[in-house]
Amino acid sequence: MSHASTTFKDAVVHRRTIYQLNKKAPVDDKQIEEVFRLAIKEVPSSFNSQSARIVVLLKDDHDAFWDIVKDILKAHVPEEQWEHTGARIQGFRNGYGTALFYEDPAPIKALQSKLPAYADKFPQWSEHTSAMHQYMLWTALEAEGFGCNLQHYNPLPDQKAAAKWDIPLEWSLKAQLVFGGEEEGARAGLQERSEQPIAERLFFHGGK
Repeated sequence: MSHASTTFKDAVVHRRTIYQLNKKAPVDDKQIEEVFRLAIKEVPSSFNSQSARIVVLLKDDHDAFWDIVKDILKAHVPEEQWEHTGARIQGFRNGYGTALFYEDPAPIKALQSKLPAYADKFPQWSEHTSAMHQYMLWTALEAEGFGCNLQHYNPLPDQKAAAKWDIPLEWSLKAQLVFGGEEEGARAGLQERSEQPIAERLFFHGGK
């Protein structure tokens, strides 16, 4: 998809999980940074907590993250299963970048103290905040011409990633968004979306 002519609606419809990625970024690093700056600035959070923290790893740093994951997994995955697991991790490493989505507990704890009536809800709302950032950036990167897939290898790489990129250990890693150029035919084998009827999931009242 050419990002020059992509509308938000187009990006929402076109967004899929793409695993066949390469290191050919369709836009320059400055534009990638602008997309992430937009997300941090404009994506809402409950009670304006602004608890989302995103660490963006490109090129060698992206490779280093997936090398960390690979080394950890290799110590845990049975040898007879490693070929499949190793190939999967290599597929992520073949991409151009990875965004690590964290939530900082400090703003959440401050809100719990300030508004004790909602104290038990703030951790759940923090998860909502992270999810909104994840979806916005997945869609925005799609609009820029990237293929993406969302992974959840936490907590395996948490400590080593924190040490390598000076990330506070108290931050909670929620997900990893892998992105890169799409290999030729990367969408050719995608299955049709399987979905329940919209009429069973959307209920509309009061319209004309």
